[in-house]
Amino acid sequence: MKSLSGYRERHAELLQTIDDLQSILTMEQLRIRPNAKTAYQLLCDLADKVKQHLAEEDKGLYPTLLIHEDPKVKSIAWGFISGEKPLRKTFDDYHKKWLKNCDFNFTEDFVRETREIFDMLVYRIEREEQVLFPKLVEIGLFEEARA
Repeated sequence: MKSLSGYRERHAELLQTIDDLQSILTMEQLRIRPNAKTAYQLLCDLADKVKQHLAEEDKGLYPTLLIHEDPKVKSIAWGFISGEKPLRKTFDDYHKKWLKNCDFNFTEDFVRETREIFDMLVYRIEREEQVLFPKLVEIGLFEEARA
């Protein structure tokens, strides 16, 4: 199991990648082929990091919470697990639609959908930071103090 600081470091990496992408995620910037290639690479990296982060939580975090004696802890865990499914599906659909062929032919729809994906990820990260992690500290799963 990772430490709470490990999960927070992963959140910081994901948010930094999103922030880096926001600056080049305009039609003007994406018309420049090196920028489009960089955006593509960063988006693929982001997708890999998100998948890895969710898998780490599935293996190292949720099993412990699902057998916890406090029903509220179980409920929080099930809420986050349930929230993963649409996030994963949306991300997979997005990847197949926009990133699979490496054509760097980005459109306004691509920019709009990418920003929607970013909003979903940022919301998920904020919920983990504000709801899940404080509960993990409260129940003693992690001894680290809330930063």
